Amino acid sequence: MKKKKTYAVFGLGRYGRAVAKELVKNGMEVLAVDVDEAIVNAAIADLPYSKCADVTDIEVLKQLGVQNIDIVIVAMANNLEASVMTTMLCKELGVKMVIAKCSSEMNCKILTKVGADKAIFPEKESGIRLAKNLLSSGFVDIIELSKDASMVEIDVQPEWEGKNLMELNLRAKYSINVVAIIQNKKINTYIDPSLPLDKTMTLVVIANVNKLNKLKVPVNTLDTTE
Repeated sequence: MKKKKTYAVFGLGRYGRAVAKELVKNGMEVLAVDVDEAIVNAAIADLPYSKCADVTDIEVLKQLGVQNIDIVIVAMANNLEASVMTTMLCKELGVKMVIAKCSSEMNCKILTKVGADKAIFPEKESGIRLAKNLLSSGFVDIIELSKDASMVEIDVQPEWEGKNLMELNLRAKYSINVVAIIQNKKINTYIDPSLPLDKTMTLVVIANVNKLNKLKVPVNTLDTTE
């Protein structure tokens, strides 16, 4: 059985807590950390692995076992210095994926330069949306169109290569509609259902959110403020 990824969320404001709760709700192991003890105590009911700690200290990070965590979300956008330091230390400890929340586009650029693998400006991405992206390992991105429908980019899977959309019958199997194909950075909304798919393509689909979990495909890497 494939090992579940482990997560850490640093900063339990509205955004950080939303990410952590969504991950926990879906059965993920999440280390939730904030420097404010009152915030940590308030979060324990929803986030069992909550700790009060200063994540700008590398020794503290080591004690928390951050070097063994797959994905760290740094959700301390109100403190750029702490975000920068934490991001750098996590990368120094070997964390493969560090996602940093930013308070401005400029801060996103700064955090990317110091090592963040993904920088998120909350006016553009929500905590819940980030969690859904992380959980759906194979969805390149998720955009919620409504309560029931989402638009998703899906990589062409190895077992789909060489087959066309008529053969795959994705609509019948997964209740999804392919609305475009991205290839070589070009988006083609005219879809030839007889065209064989290959690994250089990304499918843009609209699907019922309740059906998305049926898509057992491998993500790269989810509207709240802090």
